[in-house]
Amino acid sequence: MTAAPPDLAGNTSDPSTPPRVRALADIRPVVPPTRLLADLVPPRHFAVARFSTYRANPDYPSQGSTVARLEEVGAQLAPGKVRRGLFAKRKAAPAIYMDGGFGVGKTHLLTSLAHAVGPDAAYGTFVEYTNLVGALGFQATVDALATKRLVCIDEFELDDPGDTVLMSRLLRELADRGVALAATSNTLPGSLGEGRFAAEDFLREIQAMAARFEVMRVDGEDYRHRAVVTETQPLPADVVARIAASHPGATLDSLDEVLDHLRGVHPSRYGAMLDDVTLVALTGVHPVTEQSAALRLVVLVDRLYDRDVPVLLADGVAADGGPGAEGGTSGAAVSSLFTEEMLRGGYRKKYFRALSRLGSLAEDGRALTRTPTA
Repeated sequence: MTAAPPDLAGNTSDPSTPPRVRALADIRPVVPPTRLLADLVPPRHFAVARFSTYRANPDYPSQGSTVARLEEVGAQLAPGKVRRGLFAKRKAAPAIYMDGGFGVGKTHLLTSLAHAVGPDAAYGTFVEYTNLVGALGFQATVDALATKRLVCIDEFELDDPGDTVLMSRLLRELADRGVALAATSNTLPGSLGEGRFAAEDFLREIQAMAARFEVMRVDGEDYRHRAVVTETQPLPADVVARIAASHPGATLDSLDEVLDHLRGVHPSRYGAMLDDVTLVALTGVHPVTEQSAALRLVVLVDRLYDRDVPVLLADGVAADGGPGAEGGTSGAAVSSLFTEEMLRGGYRKKYFRALSRLGSLAEDGRALTRTPTA
């Protein structure tokens, strides 16, 4: 008797044959609070980021001046250079806020500062810190972070008033204990007159802390060329499934399955969900129209980008032009993943960041189609 052929995921009806591709939607990580603290380090994507590897564009002098200032702060806070108790009494700890558009290297600079300070620096995104407070409680979070010389907050968000007040209070408590602070956030590229708004909003929202922060503008263009990579078109579903089946550590799901799964997993666990995932393949890609689902997807994209996990995006059409795994529905470019209304709304900075990052990861995924194993 001839065995049934494998399906697009590489599975067969033979119970003796194990599935070749697992589903991301089947991964339900358990994350203790201690791991949330241990994970406050620069992400894998920026493991080798240093001030010396930042390529300041001479057309934008603010880039070079920001590097120089952060090198001073890093030297001031480096191990063996400062004793926190004396530092707190003699002089207020430095507090730096970097403002600029997407892809100008703010995260590279922030991680470079964290690397310069070493193990005595905590590094995380705004969302990761709010998740930490939710898991540990406010005072326990303050006590844990107060043992650090430097706390770095990437992608400071101003679109949730409650979380902004929480973070403002956290920053104030840490600064009062002599902890140095460094933060970044984004302004939209190509928006005349909007370049300084994020800094003004940041200073207004953190209120009592505003006078302590030194604002540094990082001008420049998106090095990921967002307008190009976000036009990446999905691949045929059978091509994506074949590559996933041949790639150890890959997952294969439909976009809708992943969106449904994320609804039941706390965003603080998205990183752990990707612990041993080396490639995420998604079929049936289509515009996401529900805002809550879109925001959860943004967090997942951030964690994928942190870990340099390539992404394969598939429409519902097979390579031979016939229907694929998703019944022949047409896919959309990365740039169409979120609706126009979302891209004009209050969370637009998150969505544009996700498009920039997902476009880059999708290009990494497309590169796998050009390898001999594909």
